[in-house]
Amino acid sequence: MENRFYIGIDLDDCYAVVSCYEVNSREPQTISAVAGSEVYQIPVLLAKKKGIGQWFIGEEARRLSVRQGEDAVENLLSRAQNREMVFVEGETYPAEELLVLYLKKLLLMAGGLGTVRLPDKLVICLRDLSREAASLFSGAAEKLGLGEEQMMLLDRKECFYYFLYHQTKELTLHDVYLFDYRGENVSCCRLEKRQRTSPQLITLTEEIRRIDGTARDENFLKVLQDCFGGHIVSSAYLIGDGFDGDWMKLSVSFLCKGRRAFVGKNMYSKGACYAAWVSEHRGEWAYVYLGENEMKVNVSLKVYNRGTMEFFTLISAGDNWYETVGECEVILSGTPEIDFWLQAPNSRTAKIEKLTLADLPERPPKTTRLRIKAKPLSDAKVQIQLKDLGFGELFPGSGRIWDYVMDFAKDTQ
Repeated sequence: MENRFYIGIDLDDCYAVVSCYEVNSREPQTISAVAGSEVYQIPVLLAKKKGIGQWFIGEEARRLSVRQGEDAVENLLSRAQNREMVFVEGETYPAEELLVLYLKKLLLMAGGLGTVRLPDKLVICLRDLSREAASLFSGAAEKLGLGEEQMMLLDRKECFYYFLYHQTKELTLHDVYLFDYRGENVSCCRLEKRQRTSPQLITLTEEIRRIDGTARDENFLKVLQDCFGGHIVSSAYLIGDGFDGDWMKLSVSFLCKGRRAFVGKNMYSKGACYAAWVSEHRGEWAYVYLGENEMKVNVSLKVYNRGTMEFFTLISAGDNWYETVGECEVILSGTPEIDFWLQAPNSRTAKIEKLTLADLPERPPKTTRLRIKAKPLSDAKVQIQLKDLGFGELFPGSGRIWDYVMDFAKDTQ
């Protein structure tokens, strides 16, 4: 495990930022788009040189497209997620294949020395997550030569969480704010740590505020004052093109009174690298993050295993809802009912949801085997499917299936 190599890519339709992390190094290193500089944003552009099968990305693609008098392929991420076809030099390409080509070029840059060094884990960081995005990048992993377990998909807020809690402890003694300013809006996220739980629970509260471009400094100062009011804030982090330029005067003066403030473009990609490390060292990680994509409760069964009563967890709080699935087989004893135990990670009590298996064939005790599958539909809604498998040749399964949806959003508020 000492020589593990991770890559984190923060990706949207405009730019990619790539960081690499060798486990024995002090921190992730970010790839510069311009040698010897800190220009980290690589334009998400792809261009093909006329007459030959040579492709270029980023600024090289932009320059090539200008010389050739035609547009570079842009909006690759959204076009790939929409499964669009792209027309280039008389040929049609699936957008997802061009996205894979772009990612291969990024991996080539990250490997250095003109060679592709496949990471032990690649973490893609997106603004928003969905099952469609998960499906897209699952297919991309195979085309990149990566196994399914070598690819992770996270949103930007979760990547920032991993970045933040790898910083020095004095920066996270109290609440922490992340401000992401793009276009006319700034996302204001407050991360709060509940130190009395074990592991410590990290929650995130977000609101979107509009910034008037004619008075940005005054507007942002008002946003800061509103956000910080009533909270003790240890540190604040600013990311996004909206913070470019030398316009912050009043707001910086307020920001730095009694707290630390940082501005950067590579916090998400570095956080993605740290997320890869944590995924392989869960036992050494003292936190559980509950963001908008993480399950808010544990879903468990109370079962007998070799004569001992214990809980079997189907869905764990903190898992990403769009990619986790829980499955098991149990032997029914007694009445045709199954109890599901729902418990929030910060609660000592559990709610029991009792599901009745209507029209289950009558059999002697312990001669009914059930397959149970739990698939989240959101961070607070889970579809439960139970299938009657019977018990061998003596009591063949009926094949009957019961579907239930558990919605516990109100129980986690």
